[in-house]
Amino acid sequence: MNGIEFFHHPADGHPGAPVWGVRVDGVDLRAHTAWATRELWRPELEDQFEDQAGESAELIWRQHGGLGVLDVGANPFAPTTGRTPLLDCPCGIPRCWELTAHAEATATTVTWRAFRQTGREEWGELPLGPFVFAREAYETALSRPAALAQDPLGPAPQALGCVP
Repeated sequence: MNGIEFFHHPADGHPGAPVWGVRVDGVDLRAHTAWATRELWRPELEDQFEDQAGESAELIWRQHGGLGVLDVGANPFAPTTGRTPLLDCPCGIPRCWELTAHAEATATTVTWRAFRQTGREEWGELPLGPFVFAREAYETALSRPAALAQDPLGPAPQALGCVP
């Protein structure tokens, strides 16, 4: 089973607009997504930046923001079955650059699989997951999200600079 943590923090540049975040096995879902998509970005990013490795890595690392909701008390991750949005674009426009997964909830587990980047359907299913959570742990984490003062993602690791 995978570990799950939920949290919320102010959206970048919009302190009154909280967004939800997720950690899977202690790692921000945005970091998992950056590692899974870095090679898919290669053809699009070649020769686009002066500091190719650094700027490409930062774009890939910050390609998603948290999942925006109008009310922080709203629960965007309720255990369900079907295609589910997990991350949004950092611009704050819903469904602009959305990461989705097929979610499946049973009496004992919640599974996220078949991850897709809706802005790049040609990428198909991403090399990410599946993640299987114990339903009780999932619901406990969802009922007690940490409220953070700022986005916890941090800077892009140098090793992510995959574009020559």
